[in-house]
Amino acid sequence: MEIKKLKEIAKELRRDIIVTIGKAGSGHTGGSLSAVELLVGLYFYKMKYDSKNPKWADRDRFIMSKGHATPAMYSVLAKAGYFPKKELDSFRKFGSLLQGHVDIKVPGIEMSAGSLGMGLSFANGIEMAKRIDCKNYSVYVMLGDGEVQEGQIWESAMSASFHRLNVTAILDYNKVQQTGLVKDIMNIEPIAEKWKAFGWRVIEIDGHKIEEVVDALDKAAEIKDGPVIIIANTIKGKGVSFMEYNNKFHGKALTEEEQKKAIEEIERG
Repeated sequence: MEIKKLKEIAKELRRDIIVTIGKAGSGHTGGSLSAVELLVGLYFYKMKYDSKNPKWADRDRFIMSKGHATPAMYSVLAKAGYFPKKELDSFRKFGSLLQGHVDIKVPGIEMSAGSLGMGLSFANGIEMAKRIDCKNYSVYVMLGDGEVQEGQIWESAMSASFHRLNVTAILDYNKVQQTGLVKDIMNIEPIAEKWKAFGWRVIEIDGHKIEEVVDALDKAAEIKDGPVIIIANTIKGKGVSFMEYNNKFHGKALTEEEQKKAIEEIERG
């Protein structure tokens, strides 16, 4: 798919995120908006899947380890055809399929998430199973920057390198977590050097430039002898000026007036 079309999809998904959270009255806005281009690159450029056959044995696997970013994840899955877009209207409502953290009951979701830090271990397990089954699909996992403060991430990183697992991790490095700046809560820098020290190939990009996203995904796919991490520098709340780098919108729904302003800014962007 051409770059122009991917950018159009990114804009559409940002609108969907704002509307979905607005109808629910709750949801994680900032970290969903920061992940948009990364998910667009995966689902509408790189990954192979069949949305009408979500359990297709040869599909590429994507693990949303920062599992609260459901407004982005579910908007992408609806756009990709896993379920009707009208399902987004039921987000976080009692009895809805689409709840606040990703759940394997939802078509296209590979791992139920809640507590952070589990996704890379899960991705490693899928990659090991791929070897046993002699399959040839790709395994991707998205991590949050607050999430990589978790010790389990680094155990998994060490394991992936030691076993030369062909896992591609994508770090949504928006530099803001629930209660403030990542650097003030538990600084993860020098993050690229840490992953390199754990034996990973590192690709650093601007996570909002589609051209860089698709190029990084292509480069990662060429590496067949060990794990790769794409460190994507992003902006929490990207596309909405009053939300950018603002931890108050980590998990806060917008008022009707804020929703209107947000959609206007996204349309102009």
